[in-house]
Amino acid sequence: MEGVTVSSQLQWFLGASIVIYVVVIYGLSIVARRQIRNAEDYVVAGRRLPLSLAWATLLATWFGAGTMLAAADEVARGGLHRAALDPFGAGVCLLLAGAFFAQPLWRMKLLTICDFFGRRFGRAAEFTSACILVPSYFGWVAAQLVAVAAMLHLFFQIPMSVGIFLAALVGTGYTLLGGMWSVTLTDALQMGLVAGGLIILCFQGLMQVGHGDFMVGWARLATALPPEDLMPIDVQTLAGFYAWLTAFLIGALGNIPGQDLMQRVFAARSEKVAKYSCYVAGVMYLVLGMAPILLGLVAKSLFPEDFKRAVLPALAHLFLSPLPLIIFIVALLSAVLSTIDSAILSPAVVLAQNIVLRVFPRLPALPVNYAAVLLVSAASVAIAFSGETAYQLLEDAYAITLVGLFVPLTIGLYSKWGGPASALAAMFVGGGLWFLHYLRGWDSFLEPMLPQWLHVPFQVPVTLCGLAGYWLFAMVDQWGCPPKVIPEPEPAYSEV
Repeated sequence: MEGVTVSSQLQWFLGASIVIYVVVIYGLSIVARRQIRNAEDYVVAGRRLPLSLAWATLLATWFGAGTMLAAADEVARGGLHRAALDPFGAGVCLLLAGAFFAQPLWRMKLLTICDFFGRRFGRAAEFTSACILVPSYFGWVAAQLVAVAAMLHLFFQIPMSVGIFLAALVGTGYTLLGGMWSVTLTDALQMGLVAGGLIILCFQGLMQVGHGDFMVGWARLATALPPEDLMPIDVQTLAGFYAWLTAFLIGALGNIPGQDLMQRVFAARSEKVAKYSCYVAGVMYLVLGMAPILLGLVAKSLFPEDFKRAVLPALAHLFLSPLPLIIFIVALLSAVLSTIDSAILSPAVVLAQNIVLRVFPRLPALPVNYAAVLLVSAASVAIAFSGETAYQLLEDAYAITLVGLFVPLTIGLYSKWGGPASALAAMFVGGGLWFLHYLRGWDSFLEPMLPQWLHVPFQVPVTLCGLAGYWLFAMVDQWGCPPKVIPEPEPAYSEV
């Protein structure tokens, strides 16, 4: 099913509800703007977020198009194992961040994750990490824009190009207004809507499978699909398992160096809040993430050949009466918008703090951040027109930071082994090889150079190549001159 027929009356009520919702989040953003006095307030909410807001904004940031739309579509097409990247990998990522990264990074009082690379490995590593991280978000933002545009096309027949521009306009607008405070306050509202909408649709979906009986729906869903569609791990072939493992590792490790995650860690009011907000958000992510997966299986069971994309909006139209349908669509839209604002803000502050203000330190910090938000939005809109699916855009976004930044972050955080040359080697080798594969369109590691039986997804081997580069230069440092002690840089923000 590629589209749905919506009555003009329902379109009118749905459109009015969306407009009211947008007005409300803009109102919250205007309120949040009163908290903005300097760039630290704009970037990390003055480091004052309590646990209740910290975990909610972290959950809302990630619970967007990847979980609500792309994962449901993938499961509907290929079965449960297609959820390896999101939500399984992404949920585990939050738990790993809480266990190993949140507390030591919070204690460093950073504004961006690239500040860590500058403090540990020097200005060159900081600049290089920023150049890797900023473009990695373009695909993530683009995936959310494509998702919103698809919903607008589904219910209002708005052309995809127009929908992408509308989504970018709304998301960019309230991100500009209040920065991290705006994102945090609107996220709390959005997650309440998302949870309620998912519960309603899951209940109705299982009722449909069970012909009016919820428990029968559970039983029939387990028997209506072939066993391979209900396997969380693809173990049918070695190649299938490796592809599943690659997707899972990209999700579980790829966004640990991500600014969106660490920005919320830095915004927490204490290191314990930073740690436990990751734990709570990770558990809630996995729990709530089961709902879109369940609905993807419902679609695969009831309509095995019809659903290709936009599974959740189409199921909502089929199963829900007008009022619950409006509530769910607004909830779905809010989930994606809650990710758009954070996905725009995160690379924008890195672009401003670690690139522009390092090169031009006398520029006023807040206007530079505002300009960076606009630039990131424009680049993401351009990527959104590339024609890739939301799932592919998400996988590319996670993979860039995995291959280029995970190795120097992890080793540099927990040891003094390796210096500036080691970090730069890992970034250039990992990032360079990823870019080579992306440009050439190779799905397998060194595809034209290796025999067929050695063709495997390239993301993990490329990461290991980056690790080898780090190790090699660390050994050179150890055998030669010890790495220089790098002075701690001054904060790249100013009072306004």
